[in-house]
Order: sequence, then structure tokens, then C-alpha cells
Amino acid sequence: MIDIQPEQARTLAAIVTHGSFDAAAAHLSVTPSAISQRIRALETAVGRPVLTRGRPVELTEAGQAVVRFARQLELLSADLADELRPEEPAGRPRLTLVINSDSLHTWALDGLAAASDTVQLEILREDQEHSLELLRAGAAAAAITATAAPVPGCSSRKLGTMRYLPVCAPGFARRWFESGVSAAALASAPVIVYDRKDDLQDRWLRRFGRVLAQAPRHYVPAAQEFGDAIRHGMGWGMMPEIELGDDLDGGMLETLAPGAHVDVALYWQQWRRGSAALTDIAAAIQAAARVLR
Repeated sequence: MIDIQPEQARTLAAIVTHGSFDAAAAHLSVTPSAISQRIRALETAVGRPVLTRGRPVELTEAGQAVVRFARQLELLSADLADELRPEEPAGRPRLTLVINSDSLHTWALDGLAAASDTVQLEILREDQEHSLELLRAGAAAAAITATAAPVPGCSSRKLGTMRYLPVCAPGFARRWFESGVSAAALASAPVIVYDRKDDLQDRWLRRFGRVLAQAPRHYVPAAQEFGDAIRHGMGWGMMPEIELGDDLDGGMLETLAPGAHVDVALYWQQWRRGSAALTDIAAAIQAAARVLR
């Protein structure tokens, strides 16, 4: 049995949070020497390194597991305090969640608002394809992700499917697709891309056997501004179906091809050893996700 002292786990989490041994020592009001001693004792207990001592400090796989333990312990301690001393007002536990920009912009905030009275939330924006790295590293308690397989120490539940449609402004369509949406036209027409991790546009093109080639790209890394750029005719791009109702019905936007879409299945992954606060947030997100397919 591995005997990890809570103090040691919290120390490792503080190093990760604050970026260095010295910063963690200042946060915990101890000396840098005490921080080093705790980490050496932790590595002895674990039987392997928990971090690489560089700049920045990076966790090993074992270190990630220990940091998850430290974060979970913090939440469970808050639950225990509520149970043992219900008459005393307790501080709101802190939860860090990873949510992709489109979900945050279109539907997830409804669920978070419904559960926000009893918890302090830190929301990290990350693409649904890459959010698991933060969950795996212990930086977040839960994530909305496009990956079904749970990371170690976590559970996974499907939320639904988010459908994206290739759209552009009518004036843009007249200028670039006057003769139809062809491979040649798509190779020349500017495209709006969220950031360099965003492959939705390329995914749609690959599905239809088209190649983007050297088409100009505009990178707009904000959900509202991404849609506004398309509405202003800067380029075409993939937008969430649940965001498009009024734009399509009112003629502000049009689809590039009838029935064209890319579906992205979304999953809620969270620490398996949860807490009351995390359970409440999960239920609220699940309820808000009913708008998905």
C-alpha cells in the first residue's frame, strides 16, 4: 500500500499551481527547503519521480495522479466539514472545469448558472479535442470533451452531439461561389478558423473529398467574434447548428451545401472520486445538454 501524506500531495499541487518550488513555499508559508523535503519524501513513498525539475516544472504520470488526489481531497474535506458541522457556514468549494468555447457560448452556461450558488467556478476554455490534458494533469475536476474513453481516475458520460454547418454570408456566396461550391472555389475562398487546433473546416472538406489547398485563413479565437466574422463576409466556416436558427431563417447566413454538416459527440468526464459540489455541477450540465442532438 502506498502511504501518501496529504501534506505532501498538497505541496505538489501548490508547485504546479504556482509554477515553482519557491512560489509554492511562499504560498504555504514554509521554506523552499521544506518543499524539497516533502517532494523527496513523496517520491520515496510513490517509488518514482513525480515531476521534472525544469522551467516550467512538469508532472510525470505519477505526479498527475498525486495532484488529482490532492484536488479531490480538498473537495472531500469540504464535504466532511459540511456533514460534521452543518450549523457552521462553510466556504464554497472551488471547482475548475474545462469547457470548449462553442459549448460555453451556446448552452453550457445555463447549467453552470443553475448550480453556481454553492460553488466557486474557474472555467478554462479549451478545444473539445484537447481538454483531457488538463483533466489528466489534475488541473481540472471535469471537462467537456470529444473523447469517450475516460482518462485514468475519471468517469465518462455522453452529453449529446453538437452539429456544425458550413455557412457564409449571402454576399460572400455570390462573390466566391457564383458557379457553385466546387473544389476550385473552396481552394480560393477565404475560410474562418477558430485557432490552429480547430480542424472542423478541414474535416468537412475531407468528408466531401475536397482539399483546402492554399485558401486564405483568418484565425478568430472567440466564439462570438468567430460567428461575427462569418456574418461580415470575411470567410466561410463551421458554426454550431443551435446558434444558427435566426441567421438562417432571416437570410443573414446560408449553408454551403444542402444537408452538409459535421457532428461532434460531446462527453462529460470527471474525477471518479467526486464530491457533492461536483455531483451537482454534473447534474446541471447534463440537464443543460438536452438541447444537443
